Amino acid sequence: MSESMKGLHRSHRCTEVSGLNIGEVVTVMGWVQKSRNKGGIIFVDLRDRSGLLQVIFEESDIGKEDFAKAERLRSEFVIAVAGRIEARSGAANENLATGAIELRAEELRILSEAETPPFPIEEDSKTKEELRLKYRYLDLRRPDLQKNLIMRSRVATLTREFLSEEGFLEIETPMLTKSTPEGARDYLVPSRVHPGNFYALPQSPQLFKQLLMCSGYDRYFQIVKCFRDEDLRAERQPEFTQIDMELSFVDVDDVIEVNERLLKKLFKETIGVDVPLPIRRMTYAEAMERFGSDKPDIRFGMELKSVSEVVKNCGFSVFTEALLKGGSVRGINAEGQAEMPRKKIDALVEFAKGYGAKGLAYLAVNSDGTYKSSFAKFMTEEELTALVEAMSGKPGDLLLFAADEDDVVFDVLGNLRLEIARNLDLLKKEEYKFLWVTEFPLLEYSKEEGRYTAKHHPFTMPMEEDLDLLDTDPGKVRAKAYDIVLNGTEIGGGSVRIFQSQVQEKMFEVLGFTKEEAYERFGFLLNAFRYGVPPHAGLAYGLDRLIMLMVKVDSIRDVIAFPKVKDASCLMTEAPSTVEQKQLDELGIGIVSVNQ
Repeated sequence: MSESMKGLHRSHRCTEVSGLNIGEVVTVMGWVQKSRNKGGIIFVDLRDRSGLLQVIFEESDIGKEDFAKAERLRSEFVIAVAGRIEARSGAANENLATGAIELRAEELRILSEAETPPFPIEEDSKTKEELRLKYRYLDLRRPDLQKNLIMRSRVATLTREFLSEEGFLEIETPMLTKSTPEGARDYLVPSRVHPGNFYALPQSPQLFKQLLMCSGYDRYFQIVKCFRDEDLRAERQPEFTQIDMELSFVDVDDVIEVNERLLKKLFKETIGVDVPLPIRRMTYAEAMERFGSDKPDIRFGMELKSVSEVVKNCGFSVFTEALLKGGSVRGINAEGQAEMPRKKIDALVEFAKGYGAKGLAYLAVNSDGTYKSSFAKFMTEEELTALVEAMSGKPGDLLLFAADEDDVVFDVLGNLRLEIARNLDLLKKEEYKFLWVTEFPLLEYSKEEGRYTAKHHPFTMPMEEDLDLLDTDPGKVRAKAYDIVLNGTEIGGGSVRIFQSQVQEKMFEVLGFTKEEAYERFGFLLNAFRYGVPPHAGLAYGLDRLIMLMVKVDSIRDVIAFPKVKDASCLMTEAPSTVEQKQLDELGIGIVSVNQ
Protein backbone atom coordinates (compact mmCIF):
# COMPACT_ATOMS: atom_id res chain seq x y z
CA MET A 1 0.00 0.00 0.00
CA SER A 2 1.34 3.43 -0.92
CA GLU A 3 2.16 5.90 1.84
CA SER A 4 1.90 9.68 1.80
CA MET A 5 4.72 12.20 2.03
CA LYS A 6 3.02 14.15 4.82
CA GLY A 7 5.63 15.73 7.05
CA LEU A 8 8.49 14.49 4.86
CA HIS A 9 10.61 16.76 2.67
CA ARG A 10 13.47 15.75 0.40
CA SER A 11 16.70 17.41 1.57
CA HIS A 12 19.07 16.13 -1.13
CA ARG A 13 19.18 14.29 -4.41
CA CYS A 14 21.06 11.01 -4.25
CA THR A 15 24.46 12.33 -5.36
CA GLU A 16 24.15 15.71 -3.67
CA VAL A 17 25.55 14.08 -0.55
CA SER A 18 29.26 13.31 -0.11
CA GLY A 19 31.89 12.69 2.54
CA LEU A 20 31.29 16.27 3.69
CA ASN A 21 27.82 15.19 4.88
CA ILE A 22 28.99 12.32 7.10
CA GLY A 23 27.06 12.42 10.35
CA GLU A 24 24.21 14.49 8.91
CA VAL A 25 20.58 13.36 8.82
CA VAL A 26 19.18 13.61 5.28
CA THR A 27 16.04 12.60 3.38
CA VAL A 28 16.34 11.20 -0.12
CA MET A 29 13.69 9.92 -2.52
CA GLY A 30 13.80 7.93 -5.73
CA TRP A 31 13.50 4.53 -7.39
CA VAL A 32 14.92 1.24 -6.19
CA GLN A 33 17.56 0.19 -8.68
CA LYS A 34 18.49 -3.01 -6.87
CA SER A 35 17.73 -4.61 -3.48
CA ARG A 36 19.94 -7.22 -1.81
CA ASN A 37 18.78 -8.97 1.37
CA LYS A 38 21.80 -10.40 3.21
CA GLY A 39 19.77 -11.71 6.17
CA GLY A 40 19.29 -9.12 8.88
CA ILE A 41 20.72 -6.38 6.67
CA ILE A 42 19.32 -5.09 3.37
CA PHE A 43 21.32 -3.09 0.83
CA VAL A 44 19.36 -0.92 -1.60
CA ASP A 45 20.77 1.10 -4.52
CA LEU A 46 18.50 4.14 -4.69
CA ARG A 47 18.36 6.02 -8.00
CA ASP A 48 17.19 9.47 -9.00
CA ARG A 49 18.19 11.66 -11.93
CA SER A 50 21.48 12.57 -10.23
CA GLY A 51 22.70 9.00 -9.81
CA LEU A 52 22.88 6.20 -7.21
CA LEU A 53 23.21 6.13 -3.42
CA GLN A 54 23.58 2.96 -1.35
CA VAL A 55 21.08 2.69 1.52
CA ILE A 56 21.47 0.23 4.41
CA PHE A 57 18.46 -1.07 6.35
CA GLU A 58 18.99 -2.80 9.71
CA GLU A 59 16.13 -3.59 12.08
CA SER A 60 18.02 -2.12 15.05
CA ASP A 61 18.12 1.27 13.31
CA ILE A 62 14.79 1.40 11.52
CA GLY A 63 12.45 -0.65 13.63
CA LYS A 64 10.61 -3.89 12.98
CA GLU A 65 7.76 -2.38 10.93
CA ASP A 66 9.94 -0.39 8.55
CA PHE A 67 12.39 -3.29 8.22
CA ALA A 68 9.49 -5.50 7.13
CA LYS A 69 8.69 -2.88 4.47
CA ALA A 70 12.32 -2.87 3.37
CA GLU A 71 12.12 -6.62 2.85
CA ARG A 72 9.33 -6.03 0.31
CA LEU A 73 11.32 -3.60 -1.83
CA ARG A 74 11.69 -4.53 -5.49
CA SER A 75 13.13 -2.88 -8.59
CA GLU A 76 11.42 0.44 -9.47
CA PHE A 77 9.53 0.86 -6.17
CA VAL A 78 9.41 4.59 -5.37
CA ILE A 79 10.54 5.24 -1.81
CA ALA A 80 11.51 7.97 0.63
CA VAL A 81 14.29 7.28 3.13
CA ALA A 82 15.44 9.39 6.06
CA GLY A 83 18.69 8.51 7.77
CA ARG A 84 22.28 9.36 8.58
CA ILE A 85 25.19 9.58 6.13
CA GLU A 86 28.13 7.35 7.05
CA ALA A 87 31.44 6.34 5.54
CA ARG A 88 30.92 3.14 3.54
CA SER A 89 31.51 0.11 5.76
CA GLY A 90 32.82 -2.04 2.92
CA ALA A 91 35.24 -1.22 0.12
CA ALA A 92 34.56 2.07 -1.66
CA ASN A 93 33.01 1.86 -5.12
CA GLU A 94 35.16 4.10 -7.29
CA ASN A 95 32.64 3.88 -10.16
CA LEU A 96 30.01 5.80 -8.18
CA ALA A 97 30.02 9.47 -7.21
CA THR A 98 28.74 8.33 -3.81
CA GLY A 99 30.97 5.25 -3.67
CA ALA A 100 32.69 6.28 -0.43
CA ILE A 101 29.51 6.80 1.62
CA GLU A 102 26.15 5.18 2.37
CA LEU A 103 22.90 6.16 4.02
CA ARG A 104 21.94 4.26 7.17
CA ALA A 105 18.14 4.31 7.07
CA GLU A 106 16.10 5.40 10.10
CA GLU A 107 12.73 5.77 8.38
CA LEU A 108 11.25 4.26 5.19
CA ARG A 109 8.11 5.10 3.28
CA ILE A 110 7.00 3.22 0.19
CA LEU A 111 5.45 5.93 -1.96
CA SER A 112 4.60 3.69 -4.92
CA GLU A 113 4.97 0.01 -5.73
CA ALA A 114 5.93 -1.16 -9.21
CA GLU A 115 5.34 -4.14 -11.41
CA THR A 116 8.39 -5.80 -12.91
CA PRO A 117 9.37 -3.58 -15.88
CA PRO A 118 9.48 -5.16 -19.38
CA PHE A 119 13.25 -4.54 -19.57
CA PRO A 120 16.04 -3.66 -17.12
CA ILE A 121 16.50 0.03 -16.31
CA GLU A 122 20.22 0.22 -17.00
CA GLU A 123 22.81 2.14 -18.99
CA ASP A 124 23.70 0.98 -22.51
CA SER A 125 20.55 -1.09 -22.73
CA LYS A 126 20.65 -4.04 -25.12
CA THR A 127 16.84 -4.11 -25.29
CA LYS A 128 15.42 -3.59 -28.79
CA GLU A 129 14.69 0.06 -29.46
CA GLU A 130 11.08 -0.65 -30.51
CA LEU A 131 10.29 -2.06 -27.06
CA ARG A 132 12.08 0.75 -25.28
CA LEU A 133 10.21 3.38 -27.30
CA LYS A 134 6.87 1.70 -26.55
CA TYR A 135 7.68 2.13 -22.85
CA ARG A 136 9.55 5.40 -23.30
CA TYR A 137 8.61 6.62 -19.81
CA LEU A 138 10.64 3.67 -18.46
CA ASP A 139 13.42 4.06 -21.03
CA LEU A 140 13.82 7.69 -19.92
CA ARG A 141 14.72 6.47 -16.42
CA ARG A 142 17.98 5.06 -17.80
CA PRO A 143 20.94 7.13 -16.53
CA ASP A 144 22.50 7.58 -19.98
CA LEU A 145 19.30 9.03 -21.46
CA GLN A 146 18.81 11.24 -18.40
CA LYS A 147 22.35 12.58 -18.81
CA ASN A 148 21.59 13.39 -22.46
CA LEU A 149 18.44 15.35 -21.61
CA ILE A 150 20.17 17.13 -18.73
CA MET A 151 22.88 18.14 -21.21
CA ARG A 152 20.20 19.39 -23.59
CA SER A 153 18.66 21.52 -20.85
CA ARG A 154 22.08 22.90 -19.94
CA VAL A 155 22.84 23.86 -23.54
CA ALA A 156 19.47 25.61 -23.87
CA THR A 157 20.06 27.55 -20.64
CA LEU A 158 23.59 28.61 -21.64
CA THR A 159 22.34 29.65 -25.09
CA ARG A 160 19.68 31.85 -23.56
CA GLU A 161 22.22 33.41 -21.19
CA PHE A 162 24.75 34.10 -23.94
CA LEU A 163 22.34 35.53 -26.50
CA SER A 164 20.59 37.68 -23.90
CA GLU A 165 23.94 39.14 -22.87
CA GLU A 166 24.64 39.83 -26.57
CA GLY A 167 21.48 41.94 -26.87
CA PHE A 168 19.18 39.33 -28.43
CA LEU A 169 15.49 39.35 -27.50
CA GLU A 170 13.63 36.04 -27.11
CA ILE A 171 10.40 36.43 -29.10
CA GLU A 172 7.91 33.68 -29.93
CA THR A 173 6.53 33.29 -33.44
CA PRO A 174 3.30 31.50 -34.46
CA MET A 175 2.85 27.75 -34.78
CA LEU A 176 -0.19 28.10 -37.08
CA THR A 177 1.06 29.81 -40.22
CA LYS A 178 0.48 30.09 -43.96
CA SER A 179 1.66 27.27 -46.19
CA THR A 180 4.44 28.45 -48.51
CA PRO A 181 5.37 25.26 -50.40
CA GLU A 182 9.00 25.87 -51.37
CA GLY A 183 11.11 23.14 -49.77
CA ALA A 184 10.08 20.15 -47.69
CA ARG A 185 6.40 19.17 -47.33
CA ASP A 186 4.35 21.09 -44.79
CA TYR A 187 2.30 19.53 -42.03
CA LEU A 188 -1.18 20.94 -42.61
CA VAL A 189 -3.79 21.77 -39.95
CA PRO A 190 -7.42 22.15 -41.09
CA SER A 191 -9.36 25.21 -39.96
CA ARG A 192 -12.83 24.59 -38.51
CA VAL A 193 -13.95 28.21 -38.81
CA HIS A 194 -12.60 28.59 -42.35
CA PRO A 195 -13.83 25.41 -44.07
CA GLY A 196 -11.52 24.15 -46.81
CA ASN A 197 -8.61 26.25 -45.56
CA PHE A 198 -5.50 25.05 -43.79
CA TYR A 199 -2.76 26.33 -41.57
CA ALA A 200 0.77 24.95 -41.91
CA LEU A 201 3.03 24.11 -39.03
CA PRO A 202 6.28 26.07 -39.49
CA GLN A 203 9.29 24.46 -41.15
CA SER A 204 11.19 27.36 -39.59
CA PRO A 205 10.30 30.84 -38.28
CA GLN A 206 12.05 32.31 -41.34
CA LEU A 207 9.48 34.84 -42.53
CA PHE A 208 8.46 35.96 -39.07
CA LYS A 209 12.00 36.57 -37.91
CA GLN A 210 12.62 38.70 -41.01
CA LEU A 211 9.47 40.63 -40.18
CA LEU A 212 10.82 41.20 -36.66
CA MET A 213 13.89 42.79 -38.24
CA CYS A 214 11.55 45.00 -40.28
CA SER A 215 9.86 45.90 -36.99
CA GLY A 216 13.09 47.13 -35.46
CA TYR A 217 13.82 44.45 -32.88
CA ASP A 218 17.42 44.31 -34.07
CA ARG A 219 18.46 40.96 -32.57
CA TYR A 220 16.00 38.08 -32.12
CA PHE A 221 16.35 34.48 -30.97
CA GLN A 222 14.08 31.58 -30.16
CA ILE A 223 14.49 27.94 -29.17
CA VAL A 224 11.61 26.68 -31.24
CA LYS A 225 9.84 23.56 -32.51
CA CYS A 226 9.75 23.17 -36.30
CA PHE A 227 8.03 20.59 -38.49
CA ARG A 228 8.85 18.94 -41.81
CA ASP A 229 6.93 16.11 -43.40
CA GLU A 230 9.91 14.30 -44.87
CA ASP A 231 11.52 10.88 -44.80
CA LEU A 232 13.41 10.24 -41.59
CA ARG A 233 17.07 9.34 -40.99
CA ALA A 234 19.18 8.95 -37.86
CA GLU A 235 19.58 12.73 -37.69
CA ARG A 236 16.02 13.71 -38.68
CA GLN A 237 12.62 13.85 -36.98
CA PRO A 238 9.26 15.20 -38.22
CA GLU A 239 9.35 17.67 -35.33
CA PHE A 240 12.69 19.08 -34.29
CA THR A 241 14.09 21.99 -32.32
CA GLN A 242 16.05 24.94 -33.66
CA ILE A 243 18.14 27.56 -31.96
CA ASP A 244 16.98 30.31 -34.29
CA MET A 245 18.37 33.83 -34.57
CA GLU A 246 18.30 36.91 -36.77
CA LEU A 247 20.41 40.09 -36.63
CA SER A 248 20.03 43.52 -38.24
CA PHE A 249 22.71 45.78 -39.72
CA VAL A 250 25.16 42.89 -40.19
CA ASP A 251 27.01 40.96 -42.87
CA VAL A 252 28.46 37.42 -43.01
CA ASP A 253 31.42 38.07 -40.71
CA ASP A 254 29.22 39.54 -37.96
CA VAL A 255 26.97 36.47 -37.83
CA ILE A 256 29.91 34.08 -37.88
CA GLU A 257 31.78 35.97 -35.13
CA VAL A 258 28.94 35.92 -32.58
CA ASN A 259 28.18 32.28 -33.30
CA GLU A 260 31.79 31.22 -32.91
CA ARG A 261 31.78 32.71 -29.43
CA LEU A 262 28.48 30.97 -28.66
CA LEU A 263 29.89 27.59 -29.73
CA LYS A 264 33.07 28.17 -27.71
CA LYS A 265 31.02 28.88 -24.59
CA LEU A 266 28.69 25.89 -25.06
CA PHE A 267 31.46 23.34 -25.61
CA LYS A 268 33.71 24.67 -22.86
CA GLU A 269 31.05 24.93 -20.17
CA THR A 270 29.30 21.62 -20.90
CA ILE A 271 31.89 19.06 -22.01
CA GLY A 272 35.13 20.92 -21.32
CA VAL A 273 36.19 21.14 -24.98
CA ASP A 274 38.12 24.20 -26.15
CA VAL A 275 37.00 25.32 -29.60
CA PRO A 276 39.90 27.20 -31.23
CA LEU A 277 38.78 30.48 -32.81
CA PRO A 278 38.43 31.56 -35.51
CA ILE A 279 36.86 28.42 -36.92
CA ARG A 280 38.25 27.38 -40.28
CA ARG A 281 36.29 28.49 -43.36
CA MET A 282 36.01 26.76 -46.71
CA THR A 283 33.99 27.68 -49.78
CA TYR A 284 31.38 25.26 -51.09
CA ALA A 285 33.40 24.84 -54.31
CA GLU A 286 36.54 23.89 -52.38
CA ALA A 287 34.62 21.52 -50.09
CA MET A 288 33.17 19.67 -53.07
CA GLU A 289 36.51 19.49 -54.92
CA ARG A 290 38.44 18.21 -51.89
CA PHE A 291 35.85 16.17 -50.00
CA GLY A 292 32.94 15.56 -52.38
CA SER A 293 30.56 16.98 -49.78
CA ASP A 294 29.12 20.32 -48.67
CA LYS A 295 29.47 19.11 -45.06
CA PRO A 296 32.95 17.56 -45.08
CA ASP A 297 34.31 15.56 -42.19
CA ILE A 298 37.83 16.95 -41.74
CA ARG A 299 38.88 14.60 -38.91
CA PHE A 300 40.81 12.60 -41.51
CA GLY A 301 42.36 13.11 -44.95
CA MET A 302 41.67 10.83 -47.91
CA GLU A 303 40.80 13.88 -50.01
CA LEU A 304 39.52 13.67 -53.59
CA LYS A 305 41.95 14.40 -56.40
CA SER A 306 41.08 15.08 -60.01
CA VAL A 307 43.05 12.94 -62.47
CA SER A 308 41.07 13.95 -65.55
CA GLU A 309 44.08 15.54 -67.25
CA VAL A 310 46.28 12.53 -66.52
CA VAL A 311 43.89 9.95 -68.02
CA LYS A 312 42.26 11.93 -70.83
CA ASN A 313 44.22 10.09 -73.55
CA CYS A 314 44.57 6.71 -71.85
CA GLY A 315 43.26 3.43 -73.20
CA PHE A 316 40.67 2.83 -70.46
CA SER A 317 37.33 3.70 -72.08
CA VAL A 318 35.47 4.05 -68.75
CA PHE A 319 37.66 7.08 -67.99
CA THR A 320 37.80 8.59 -71.48
CA GLU A 321 34.07 8.23 -72.20
CA ALA A 322 33.17 9.97 -68.94
CA LEU A 323 35.43 12.86 -69.94
CA LEU A 324 33.97 13.04 -73.46
CA LYS A 325 30.51 13.45 -71.88
CA GLY A 326 31.71 16.42 -69.84
CA GLY A 327 32.30 14.48 -66.63
CA SER A 328 35.43 13.95 -64.61
CA VAL A 329 37.67 11.23 -63.21
CA ARG A 330 38.63 11.58 -59.56
CA GLY A 331 40.12 9.33 -56.94
CA ILE A 332 40.88 8.86 -53.26
CA ASN A 333 43.95 7.30 -51.69
CA ALA A 334 43.23 4.80 -48.91
CA GLU A 335 46.76 4.88 -47.55
CA GLY A 336 48.19 1.58 -46.35
CA GLN A 337 45.25 -0.46 -47.63
CA ALA A 338 46.84 -2.14 -50.66
CA GLU A 339 46.40 -5.55 -49.00
CA MET A 340 42.64 -5.08 -48.59
CA PRO A 341 40.98 -8.42 -49.50
CA ARG A 342 39.13 -8.56 -52.80
CA LYS A 343 35.91 -9.33 -50.89
CA LYS A 344 36.14 -5.99 -49.07
CA ILE A 345 36.96 -4.13 -52.28
CA ASP A 346 33.89 -5.71 -53.90
CA ALA A 347 31.83 -4.51 -50.94
CA LEU A 348 33.11 -0.97 -51.55
CA VAL A 349 32.13 -1.27 -55.23
CA GLU A 350 28.59 -2.24 -54.22
CA PHE A 351 28.53 0.63 -51.72
CA ALA A 352 29.55 3.06 -54.49
CA LYS A 353 26.78 1.76 -56.75
CA GLY A 354 24.29 2.77 -54.07
CA TYR A 355 25.29 6.39 -54.74
CA GLY A 356 24.93 6.21 -58.51
CA ALA A 357 28.29 4.78 -59.59
CA LYS A 358 28.29 2.34 -62.48
CA GLY A 359 31.37 0.79 -60.90
CA LEU A 360 34.57 1.61 -59.10
CA ALA A 361 38.06 1.32 -60.51
CA TYR A 362 40.88 0.38 -58.15
CA LEU A 363 44.64 0.22 -58.22
CA ALA A 364 46.74 -1.23 -55.38
CA VAL A 365 50.41 -0.26 -55.17
CA ASN A 366 52.19 -3.36 -53.94
CA SER A 367 55.07 -3.20 -51.47
CA ASP A 368 57.54 -3.92 -54.30
CA GLY A 369 56.16 -1.05 -56.38
CA THR A 370 54.19 -3.23 -58.82
CA TYR A 371 50.47 -2.68 -59.41
CA LYS A 372 47.37 -4.79 -58.91
CA SER A 373 44.45 -3.19 -60.67
CA SER A 374 41.02 -3.69 -62.20
CA PHE A 375 42.05 -1.67 -65.28
CA ALA A 376 45.84 -2.08 -65.62
CA LYS A 377 45.53 -4.06 -68.85
CA PHE A 378 43.96 -1.04 -70.58
CA MET A 379 46.80 1.36 -69.72
CA THR A 380 50.53 1.51 -70.33
CA GLU A 381 53.06 1.26 -67.51
CA GLU A 382 53.86 4.95 -68.01
CA GLU A 383 50.16 5.92 -67.75
CA LEU A 384 49.73 3.87 -64.58
CA THR A 385 52.84 5.43 -63.02
CA ALA A 386 51.61 8.95 -63.90
CA LEU A 387 48.23 8.12 -62.34
CA VAL A 388 49.83 6.87 -59.13
CA GLU A 389 52.02 9.99 -58.94
CA ALA A 390 49.00 12.24 -59.44
CA MET A 391 47.35 10.49 -56.46
CA SER A 392 50.53 10.78 -54.30
CA GLY A 393 50.44 6.98 -54.19
CA LYS A 394 53.23 4.98 -52.57
CA PRO A 395 53.82 1.29 -51.91
CA GLY A 396 51.05 -0.08 -49.68
CA ASP A 397 48.33 2.36 -50.87
CA LEU A 398 44.97 1.53 -52.43
CA LEU A 399 43.67 4.02 -55.02
CA LEU A 400 39.96 4.10 -55.84
CA PHE A 401 38.49 5.99 -58.83
CA ALA A 402 35.08 7.12 -60.03
CA ALA A 403 34.32 8.41 -63.52
CA ASP A 404 31.01 10.08 -64.32
CA GLU A 405 29.22 13.43 -64.19
CA ASP A 406 30.71 15.68 -61.52
CA ASP A 407 27.76 15.48 -59.15
CA VAL A 408 27.81 11.65 -59.28
CA VAL A 409 31.58 11.49 -58.78
CA PHE A 410 31.41 13.85 -55.80
CA ASP A 411 28.54 11.91 -54.22
CA VAL A 412 30.22 8.54 -54.74
CA LEU A 413 33.71 9.46 -53.52
CA GLY A 414 32.44 11.77 -50.77
CA ASN A 415 30.48 8.90 -49.26
CA LEU A 416 33.13 6.29 -50.06
CA ARG A 417 35.81 8.12 -48.03
CA LEU A 418 33.40 8.16 -45.07
CA GLU A 419 32.65 4.45 -45.44
CA ILE A 420 36.36 3.59 -45.52
CA ALA A 421 36.97 5.84 -42.51
CA ARG A 422 34.19 4.03 -40.61
CA ASN A 423 35.67 0.65 -41.53
CA LEU A 424 39.13 1.76 -40.40
CA ASP A 425 37.80 3.37 -37.19
CA LEU A 426 39.10 6.83 -38.15
CA LEU A 427 35.99 8.69 -36.92
CA LYS A 428 36.87 9.45 -33.31
CA LYS A 429 33.87 10.80 -31.42
CA GLU A 430 36.08 12.54 -28.87
CA GLU A 431 37.44 14.77 -31.67
CA TYR A 432 35.48 17.91 -32.54
CA LYS A 433 36.38 19.46 -35.89
CA PHE A 434 34.34 22.53 -36.82
CA LEU A 435 34.16 24.08 -40.26
CA TRP A 436 32.25 26.96 -41.85
CA VAL A 437 31.21 26.19 -45.43
CA THR A 438 30.52 29.43 -47.31
CA GLU A 439 29.50 30.74 -50.74
CA PHE A 440 26.94 28.06 -51.54
CA PRO A 441 25.28 28.12 -54.95
CA LEU A 442 22.27 30.40 -54.77
CA LEU A 443 20.20 28.12 -57.02
CA GLU A 444 19.98 24.53 -58.15
CA TYR A 445 18.22 23.31 -61.27
CA SER A 446 15.29 20.96 -60.78
CA LYS A 447 14.84 18.62 -63.74
CA GLU A 448 11.45 17.58 -62.33
CA GLU A 449 10.10 21.12 -62.23
CA GLY A 450 12.06 22.41 -65.22
CA ARG A 451 13.22 25.49 -63.35
CA TYR A 452 15.74 26.79 -60.86
CA THR A 453 14.89 26.40 -57.17
CA ALA A 454 16.47 28.13 -54.20
CA LYS A 455 19.20 26.03 -52.56
CA HIS A 456 18.38 27.60 -49.20
CA HIS A 457 15.27 29.77 -49.59
CA PRO A 458 14.09 32.57 -51.90
CA PHE A 459 15.27 35.34 -49.54
CA THR A 460 18.98 34.51 -49.63
CA MET A 461 21.22 37.35 -50.83
CA PRO A 462 23.46 36.65 -53.86
CA MET A 463 27.13 37.61 -53.64
CA GLU A 464 27.23 41.21 -54.87
CA GLU A 465 29.87 40.42 -57.51
CA ASP A 466 27.58 37.72 -58.98
CA LEU A 467 24.40 39.81 -59.32
CA ASP A 468 24.85 40.27 -63.07
CA LEU A 469 24.92 36.49 -63.55
CA LEU A 470 21.26 36.27 -62.48
CA ASP A 471 20.37 37.30 -66.04
CA THR A 472 23.08 35.43 -67.93
CA ASP A 473 24.08 32.30 -65.96
CA PRO A 474 21.94 31.82 -62.81
CA GLY A 475 23.53 28.45 -61.98
CA LYS A 476 26.87 30.14 -61.30
CA VAL A 477 25.54 32.68 -58.80
CA ARG A 478 26.99 32.24 -55.32
CA ALA A 479 24.97 33.01 -52.21
CA LYS A 480 25.92 34.84 -49.04
CA ALA A 481 25.05 31.62 -47.27
CA TYR A 482 26.99 29.67 -44.68
CA ASP A 483 26.69 26.37 -42.85
CA ILE A 484 28.43 25.39 -39.64
CA VAL A 485 29.62 21.78 -39.89
CA LEU A 486 30.86 19.56 -37.07
CA ASN A 487 32.48 16.18 -37.80
CA GLY A 488 30.73 15.87 -41.14
CA THR A 489 27.29 16.86 -39.85
CA GLU A 490 25.64 20.18 -40.64
CA ILE A 491 24.59 21.53 -37.25
CA GLY A 492 23.42 24.92 -38.45
CA GLY A 493 22.98 27.12 -41.46
CA GLY A 494 21.97 30.60 -42.45
CA SER A 495 22.45 33.45 -44.84
CA VAL A 496 22.40 37.16 -45.40
CA ARG A 497 18.88 38.07 -46.59
CA ILE A 498 17.82 40.09 -49.59
CA PHE A 499 16.61 43.50 -48.42
CA GLN A 500 16.49 45.43 -51.71
CA SER A 501 13.13 45.06 -53.49
CA GLN A 502 14.67 44.99 -56.98
CA VAL A 503 16.96 42.09 -56.05
CA GLN A 504 14.06 40.21 -54.48
CA GLU A 505 11.92 40.71 -57.58
CA LYS A 506 14.78 39.46 -59.77
CA MET A 507 15.16 36.42 -57.52
CA PHE A 508 11.47 35.55 -57.89
CA GLU A 509 11.75 36.04 -61.64
CA VAL A 510 14.68 33.57 -61.84
CA LEU A 511 12.68 31.09 -59.73
CA GLY A 512 9.88 31.29 -62.29
CA PHE A 513 7.34 33.15 -60.11
CA THR A 514 5.22 35.87 -61.61
CA LYS A 515 4.86 39.00 -59.52
CA GLU A 516 1.30 37.89 -58.70
CA GLU A 517 2.47 34.43 -57.58
CA ALA A 518 5.19 35.94 -55.42
CA TYR A 519 2.69 38.22 -53.70
CA GLU A 520 0.22 35.39 -53.28
CA ARG A 521 2.81 33.35 -51.38
CA PHE A 522 4.87 35.98 -49.62
CA GLY A 523 2.85 39.18 -49.92
CA PHE A 524 2.93 40.00 -46.21
CA LEU A 525 6.74 40.00 -46.24
CA LEU A 526 7.07 41.87 -49.53
CA ASN A 527 4.63 44.51 -48.32
CA ALA A 528 6.65 44.94 -45.14
CA PHE A 529 9.75 45.53 -47.25
CA ARG A 530 8.05 48.62 -48.75
CA TYR A 531 8.30 50.44 -45.42
CA GLY A 532 12.01 50.41 -44.73
CA VAL A 533 13.93 47.21 -44.09
CA PRO A 534 17.41 46.99 -42.55
CA PRO A 535 20.14 44.73 -43.93
CA HIS A 536 19.75 41.53 -41.94
CA ALA A 537 21.04 37.99 -41.66
CA GLY A 538 20.49 34.95 -39.52
CA LEU A 539 21.33 31.40 -38.63
CA ALA A 540 19.57 28.40 -37.10
CA TYR A 541 21.08 25.39 -35.36
CA GLY A 542 19.51 21.96 -35.21
CA LEU A 543 19.58 21.59 -31.43
CA ASP A 544 18.92 17.84 -31.60
CA ARG A 545 21.89 17.24 -33.93
CA LEU A 546 24.14 19.45 -31.85
CA ILE A 547 23.37 17.57 -28.63
CA MET A 548 23.71 14.22 -30.44
CA LEU A 549 27.32 15.09 -31.31
CA MET A 550 28.12 16.58 -27.91
CA VAL A 551 27.02 13.42 -26.05
CA LYS A 552 28.52 11.09 -28.71
CA VAL A 553 25.41 9.11 -29.70
CA ASP A 554 24.46 7.97 -33.20
CA SER A 555 20.77 8.94 -33.24
CA ILE A 556 18.87 12.07 -32.31
CA ARG A 557 16.23 9.79 -30.81
CA ASP A 558 18.63 9.43 -27.88
CA VAL A 559 18.53 13.18 -27.13
CA ILE A 560 14.78 13.80 -27.60
CA ALA A 561 12.42 12.95 -24.75
CA PHE A 562 9.62 11.48 -26.88
CA PRO A 563 10.85 10.86 -30.45
CA LYS A 564 9.11 9.37 -33.45
CA VAL A 565 10.33 6.31 -35.37
CA LYS A 566 11.15 6.06 -39.09
CA ASP A 567 7.55 6.14 -40.29
CA ALA A 568 6.93 9.29 -38.18
CA SER A 569 4.80 7.42 -35.65
CA CYS A 570 5.03 7.34 -31.85
CA LEU A 571 5.16 3.78 -30.53
CA MET A 572 4.16 4.90 -27.03
CA THR A 573 1.05 6.98 -27.77
CA GLU A 574 0.31 5.22 -31.09
CA ALA A 575 0.11 8.57 -32.89
CA PRO A 576 -0.95 9.28 -35.56
CA SER A 577 -4.35 7.71 -35.03
CA THR A 578 -7.84 7.83 -36.43
CA VAL A 579 -10.29 10.36 -35.03
CA GLU A 580 -14.04 10.27 -34.51
CA GLN A 581 -16.24 10.93 -37.53
CA LYS A 582 -17.79 13.83 -35.62
CA GLN A 583 -14.45 15.65 -35.60
CA LEU A 584 -14.01 15.09 -39.33
CA ASP A 585 -17.54 16.34 -40.02
CA GLU A 586 -16.88 19.53 -38.03
CA LEU A 587 -13.82 20.16 -40.19
CA GLY A 588 -15.52 19.24 -43.46
CA ILE A 589 -12.94 16.52 -44.11
CA GLY A 590 -13.63 13.28 -45.95
CA ILE A 591 -11.18 10.37 -45.96
CA VAL A 592 -10.34 8.87 -49.33
CA SER A 593 -8.07 5.90 -49.96
CA VAL A 594 -4.86 6.60 -51.86
CA ASN A 595 -2.53 4.20 -53.64
CA GLN A 596 0.66 3.87 -51.62
